[in-house]
Amino acid sequence: MMGCSATWKGGRPTLLTGVVAIALTAAACGTDAGTPDGGPNVVTEKIGDTTVVRTLSGSVWHAGAALVREVSIGELEGPEEYLFGSIWSIAVDDDRNVYVFDEQAQHVRVFDSEGVYMETLGGRGEGPGEFSRAEAIALLPDGRLVVRDPGNMRIEVFGPGTGRTEQWRYNSGYAYSMSPLHTDALGRTFLVTRDVSRDGFVMHIIVIGPDGTHVDTLPEPSSPLEPPILTAEFSGEGESGSTSAPVPFSPRFQWTVHPSGHFLTGLPSEYRIDLARDDGVLRIERATDPPPIHDDERSVQRERVVRSMRNTDPNWSWTGPPIPEHKPFYQGLVAGRKGRIWVRLVTESHPVENENHDPENPFSTPVIWREPLRYDVFESDGTYLGVVVPPDGFSPYPNPVFDGDHVWAVTRDDLGVQRVVRYRIAVGDEAP
Repeated sequence: MMGCSATWKGGRPTLLTGVVAIALTAAACGTDAGTPDGGPNVVTEKIGDTTVVRTLSGSVWHAGAALVREVSIGELEGPEEYLFGSIWSIAVDDDRNVYVFDEQAQHVRVFDSEGVYMETLGGRGEGPGEFSRAEAIALLPDGRLVVRDPGNMRIEVFGPGTGRTEQWRYNSGYAYSMSPLHTDALGRTFLVTRDVSRDGFVMHIIVIGPDGTHVDTLPEPSSPLEPPILTAEFSGEGESGSTSAPVPFSPRFQWTVHPSGHFLTGLPSEYRIDLARDDGVLRIERATDPPPIHDDERSVQRERVVRSMRNTDPNWSWTGPPIPEHKPFYQGLVAGRKGRIWVRLVTESHPVENENHDPENPFSTPVIWREPLRYDVFESDGTYLGVVVPPDGFSPYPNPVFDGDHVWAVTRDDLGVQRVVRYRIAVGDEAP
């Protein structure tokens, strides 16, 4: 891969920088026509302080990758330590010990790299080491576990060492965000919180240093392009109100925190992802076609919106923005422990029979449109590795943990049993 010789100079880089997309009008200043073994064909260019890495074709892996199951934690029946109620968050340390936050039980169970139960941290309460209504967990570089607990308006910290706890207070307003908890390589913790204002809930991010001190409060990253919204209004007998819904298949701005401590952002109307860095911005692009929307799939979504709006206004008609011609390119961004970037793709749907179809329910349809789960994987320098095809039962929620060539994710079987499974990425002939 070739790059430009220009060096970023000028203004001071901020801790976290949101990036507004700019037109790529400059000619490519370097081209890699592909490696002899069929590696990716990449174009790079420098536009101001932005380095663009665009994959035109090919990948490092040369083929799709699969996930091979190695270790599974969780049972339908057995010792209580292996029975999960509702897994909301998972974390993995350098020794591959697994931390599982069970929201129903309000505690964290710790398992070793082979899935053997080690200990339980936390429990319901208001005292040190206890949770009121915890939501998410993460690990600091020194191995300490941090738990976001807006019910007690604090971060509960476990470690280093057994039996040691610490409490970092913050003003959550008892509001629950349901967002992942982020940490970075410098030991900072990023809390997504929200305040009630005249315009509703305002999201922001509290940055806490490794010693528990308040470092900064930042606005949530956003895009100047707001998703199109449909609205129905009603009034009568002294009452009025409205119902709103997004236009189906409209792209929604995505963001996460990279281990470097910068924002990873993107608006999926294009295959473009921005990673802020101390020396500017890395923009990752990939030349590919957006997934199509089938006519029947479009009709189902349109009818669902119309039916919902007419529950508010019986005379409502669709006069707002139309449904897009194609789907967004992706629907989620996750940063791996070592900085790899995992892009949860939007994929072409296929119809399957709805076994639970209820003809008496106007919102129940005889056919359900299913999207296969796929991830594109990039190194933190923008190198495209390839696509990963997760197995059945693999859940994108809560966020999986990606660490090099291993993945930890929550699965759910046909009986609804949740497990935490460690997978190994298998490429080409190694795939099952």
